[in-house]
Amino acid sequence: MSTPNSVIIFGPTGSVGSATALQAYQDGVKVTLAMRDPTKPIPALSGINAERVQADLTKPETIKPAVHQSGAKSAFIYVIFGTPDHMRASIVALKEAGVEMIVLLSSYTIQTDIHSVSPDDHVPWVHAQVEISLEEIYGKGGFVAVRPNYFASNILWFKAGIQAGQVRHANPEAEYDWISPEDIGRVCGSILARGLKDRVVWLMGAEKMALKDAVGVVSRALGREITVTKISAEEALEELQKNGTPEGTARWIVRYITENAGYEFKTTVVEEARGNILKYSHRVPVRFDQWVGENIRKFEV
Repeated sequence: MSTPNSVIIFGPTGSVGSATALQAYQDGVKVTLAMRDPTKPIPALSGINAERVQADLTKPETIKPAVHQSGAKSAFIYVIFGTPDHMRASIVALKEAGVEMIVLLSSYTIQTDIHSVSPDDHVPWVHAQVEISLEEIYGKGGFVAVRPNYFASNILWFKAGIQAGQVRHANPEAEYDWISPEDIGRVCGSILARGLKDRVVWLMGAEKMALKDAVGVVSRALGREITVTKISAEEALEELQKNGTPEGTARWIVRYITENAGYEFKTTVVEEARGNILKYSHRVPVRFDQWVGENIRKFEV
C-alpha cells in the first residue's frame, strides 16, 4: 500500500486535530494546517514545520484552494453539527480538489449499520449521516471512520462547577472510559501517515471510572474539595441548553446519561476498541489522572 507524502489537517487548533498533525509530521509526511484563522497560535505544534492555509469546512468554496495549495492527497476532517447537507458539499470539494483518502473523526455511539441509525439518536445519527456522505462520494474504501468513545476532556463540561466546588450531574455513578484526545489524534495521524484503509477504527480509553470518581481525581489534582450533587434529568437538560448546547444534542446527552450510560462496555467491539490505541499509535493509552495532571491549567483558567 502506498504511503501518502502530504496530508491536510482540518481543525488543527483542537486537541485531536493538533495531535493528528503532530503524529503525521513525526511519521515523516508533509503536513498542511487548514484553519479559519491561519494566524492563530497552536502551542502544541510550535515545534513543527507546517504550512498554514485558510479554509473552513463549513464553507466549501474555501476548501479547493486550500487543498490545491497543500498538494495533499489525504485529509483529516471532523463532524460539524448543523450542516443541512451533512457536509456533502465540503466532501465533494475535497474529492474534486484531489484528496483521495479521508480520515474522519466520528463517534463510538454508532453501534449499528450507518443507514439504520435513528434520527431520535441525535449524536450518532449526525455522525452516521456524514459517514454516509463519505461512503456515497468516496466509496467504502476511500475513508476511515475513527470512532472514539468518551473524551477525557469532557470533564471540562463541568469546569464552572469544579471552580465553584460543586459539580451537578444527572447520574454521578455513570461510568466512562475517559479516552485522551491526544491518543485519538495519535491514532488518526498514524492512519493518515501510513495510508491505512481500515473501514472503521473503534477507540476506547484505558479505564472504567464513574463521573463522581473522575471529579475526585480532579479534586485531588487541584488540592481542594469538590462535591458531586445528583440532579434530575429535567435540571440537567435545562443546564445544558443554558450553556448553549442545541436542544437535540442536549436531549440525547441526558437520555444517554440517565438511560444508557455504560452501554459501551457491553458492545461487541469493546475489546477491539481497548486495544486499538496501542495497535495504531504504538503507545500505551494515557490514563485519566495523567491527562488531568498534564492539563491542570485548563481547570483553573
